[in-house]
Amino acid sequence: MPTGRRTTDCTLKFSAPRFGKALFPSKLSLFVSGMPDTFENYIGGRWTGAASQATFDNRNPADPDDHIGDFPDSAPADVDAAVQAAQDAFSDWGSTPAPDRGKILKASGDLLAERKDEIARSMTREMGKPFFETKGDVQEAIDTAYYAASETRRLFGTTVPSELPDKMNMAIRRPLGVCGIITAWNFPVAVPSWKIFPALAAGNTIVFKPSEDAPHSGLRFVQTLIDAGIPDGVINVVHGADEAGQALVEHPEVDAIGFTGSYEVGTAIAETCGRLNTPVSLEMGGKNPMIVMDDADLDLALEGAIWGAYGTTGQRCTATSRLICHESVHDELVAMIRDEAEALVLGDGNDADTDVGPLINQAAAETVHRYVEIGQEEGATLEMGGAPASVDGLDGHFYEPTLFTDVTPDMTIAQEEIFGPVLATFEVGSYDEAVTVANDTQYGLSSSIYTQDVNKSFRAMRDLEAGITYVNGPTIGAEAHMPFGGVKDTGNGQRDGGYAAFEFWTEHKTLYVDYSGQLQKAQMDSVED
Repeated sequence: MPTGRRTTDCTLKFSAPRFGKALFPSKLSLFVSGMPDTFENYIGGRWTGAASQATFDNRNPADPDDHIGDFPDSAPADVDAAVQAAQDAFSDWGSTPAPDRGKILKASGDLLAERKDEIARSMTREMGKPFFETKGDVQEAIDTAYYAASETRRLFGTTVPSELPDKMNMAIRRPLGVCGIITAWNFPVAVPSWKIFPALAAGNTIVFKPSEDAPHSGLRFVQTLIDAGIPDGVINVVHGADEAGQALVEHPEVDAIGFTGSYEVGTAIAETCGRLNTPVSLEMGGKNPMIVMDDADLDLALEGAIWGAYGTTGQRCTATSRLICHESVHDELVAMIRDEAEALVLGDGNDADTDVGPLINQAAAETVHRYVEIGQEEGATLEMGGAPASVDGLDGHFYEPTLFTDVTPDMTIAQEEIFGPVLATFEVGSYDEAVTVANDTQYGLSSSIYTQDVNKSFRAMRDLEAGITYVNGPTIGAEAHMPFGGVKDTGNGQRDGGYAAFEFWTEHKTLYVDYSGQLQKAQMDSVED
């Protein structure tokens, strides 16, 4: 199975919060100061290396000579230990009053807020996107912590009338058990928070496998839970790549899997979970369209296109990768985008002047460049970019912001997720044609339309085949209290964010209370002939 993102848990005894008591503060500070170190898994409340002692190294994508540290290359034995710890912790954690669980999540959010700049700086060093973006990543986790904590005083069930007298019917929500969490490197704090905080609030225990491309960011996130007083075994971290990920997904004692990553990995996980009858939540790829109609505010659309296409170096599942322009504004908007994009500054994301950081690794740079070559081979016009970029003093994985015109829906760059700073533009003659082009893809995560026509706005909300639609905004940007996810091959119908997340991380239990003092037979034919 290809690599993905997972989580691991430890053993639990509920205790008072240990606010501010870092278990390995020296390692966190060493990371920020630039000194490499060896990091460990976190299992059952203890830091430990892989049983095999194998490690992998982690490097700065803006400057690959900058060695961040070494992390355990875990195997099935390490995953099994983490799952056992999570199992041991589940009974106590699940029976802890939900508002008490919420206090720990709230404290974790407070610590994320205190450490926001420090975490963001180290995150930028590890995965590349500019500091102003990584601060937003941490803020999303803060918001999610506070939201999930507030939901621990709700966790709604239902009560309904019985068909029989002197009887009460209700349904409550119960935790699932041990949950494996697998998340992507591009939002290495925000996306884990979308899954882990609601799962913990609901009473589950966690085994978390961070991406091998951003393992330290995952540890920084988990450290706030440890310091907030999470009991041993409730959350566990196992580092590694394919072998660790596969072991987590295939583990018979894992009760649910939450995954964010590529379509290829997600479908492989879904096949395994289907065989094992393990509930799975999938958030996979996107090929997100931004429609610009003839009445659009072009200055506003320009800002959206630049941010949506080139923010995070295009490495977002919600990136604006297709720009569908009405023919009357196409040429003008393309010229505006070209001028604006050519002025973007590439560099180390921790430099204040940087607009666009590196791609995550050399393989990603090669993949992006191959898509650019395919676009040209298939007849699209390369308006701008299309080559690796040089940045003075850095030997990182930089790529020029790239713009194609004359793209048709049958082209590869119109259909496949590139995950890089490449924007493909289409010219259309009507709203109906724009929607047809927008929906002509296997994915359905995010979408947007720029128009001043309220009727077209509401039609787009209905017509665009996507889990998210923005009006007069780009395809990126999520709010913690709203459902996040897509349709078609983007996912399997589950959602992160908002109360929808709790619908996945809990299951219904139906309760009947009969106080009639006699046997009453529900669903029996009581109608007399």
